[in-house]
Amino acid sequence: VRDVAADPSRGSRGDGESHRRRKEKIRAILAEIQAPLSLLLLRLCNWALLKLLNRLFLGVQLHRGQLEALLRAARTPDVPLVFLSTHKSQLDGLLLSFVLFSQGLGVPRVTVGGRICSPRLRALLGRLGGIFLPSRTEQTPSDGDEELSGAVLATYVEEVLRSRQPLLIFLEEPPVALCLSAPAREWLALVYRAVRDGAVPDVLLVPVGIAYDVIP
Repeated sequence: VRDVAADPSRGSRGDGESHRRRKEKIRAILAEIQAPLSLLLLRLCNWALLKLLNRLFLGVQLHRGQLEALLRAARTPDVPLVFLSTHKSQLDGLLLSFVLFSQGLGVPRVTVGGRICSPRLRALLGRLGGIFLPSRTEQTPSDGDEELSGAVLATYVEEVLRSRQPLLIFLEEPPVALCLSAPAREWLALVYRAVRDGAVPDVLLVPVGIAYDVIP
């Protein structure tokens, strides 16, 4: 990130004012990607989700054999977990986060795709573990800001994996099924790059998913 920000071709200078502006821009990009987790909101959301599940569904079933395999994978030492899931409903992110959190696997960082979110919804999802592609990356501009956004995003993914925070990537964007979405392709490329560049020695890719009798 420092190398990209200090690139002379981007008009960077070495004075204090230029350095301060670069740091502010980098912080702004990082704030677009993620927000600090809120334990209070997580507890409130878990309570509300239980109420919601009881109203929406007759029952929620966990496959015990698959759950045991998931817990075994989580015990693999020094290897970060990357969960890969299809995307059947807008509830998938909340439901999978709830299941993983309730099984002691921590709060995953959940990729939120390219659909438009209001600022308030985006802020709420960020506090619950949602992460977003920065707007510069989604719009793919031609100026040098894209390179800086890409550097911050790549470094962020490296740090998530290095700190062994679970990462949940949705491969599709509902209602389009069986098609790898553009945001998913971007997140997977960042994970591959982190391994290729040696930021982490390896990652464990774990398929997870939800099946509905009737999709809500």
